[in-house]
Amino acid sequence: MNYDIKGGAFPVVVCNLVDGEAMITEKGSMVWMTPNMEMQTHGGGVGKMFSKAFSGESMFQNTYISHGDGMIAFGSSFPGKIIAINVDEGKNIVLQKGAFLASKTGVTLSIHFNKKAGAGFFGGEGFIMQKLSGKGVAFAEVDGELVEYELATGQQMVIDTGNVLGFEATVGIDVQTVKGVKNVLLGGEGLFNTVLTGPGKIWLQTMPISNVASAIRRYIPSGN
Repeated sequence: MNYDIKGGAFPVVVCNLVDGEAMITEKGSMVWMTPNMEMQTHGGGVGKMFSKAFSGESMFQNTYISHGDGMIAFGSSFPGKIIAINVDEGKNIVLQKGAFLASKTGVTLSIHFNKKAGAGFFGGEGFIMQKLSGKGVAFAEVDGELVEYELATGQQMVIDTGNVLGFEATVGIDVQTVKGVKNVLLGGEGLFNTVLTGPGKIWLQTMPISNVASAIRRYIPSGN
């Protein structure tokens, strides 16, 4: 499989497949394809479907199989970018919920729960995430622009939760409270921030859709 990411604010990734190659996606992100692509929808078992429903994800997964040389394109659902991530054996990737767009069938998508108590009870968006394992290329949606950092062992980054796109599984995640009553009440930054601790690569996004929704909500008249 080879691919080409095209477009500006609303990008698509165009994947060219040979006979028998397949792609998977969990949402209606297919935007066009050649007629020799076969779609198969799978639930993945009762337990897996239940965990997906609990996390707010789709319970079903679509597999597109190429019969002969074929092409399929997947599009983003929000202004931003699409990035390609190479997943390898023993090198798992954790993504923010909803960031996964599509991947080769060698990549396994599962639910990732933060183990830290703070992250679990107070992490909001960051509590339930997506884990990519196996081997192959995966594509993720970025809200806004993308910024990457490589954290050394013990090096930390404090981030507003919605701005975390993903990180390598070697990176630790926790939540810290904003210090100072005045900062909490008047600072406008919320009560908690996400703390990522190296080693490993982290991917950050500049315009999370949750922030955009909050900004728009202020200008929508409340119902009577």
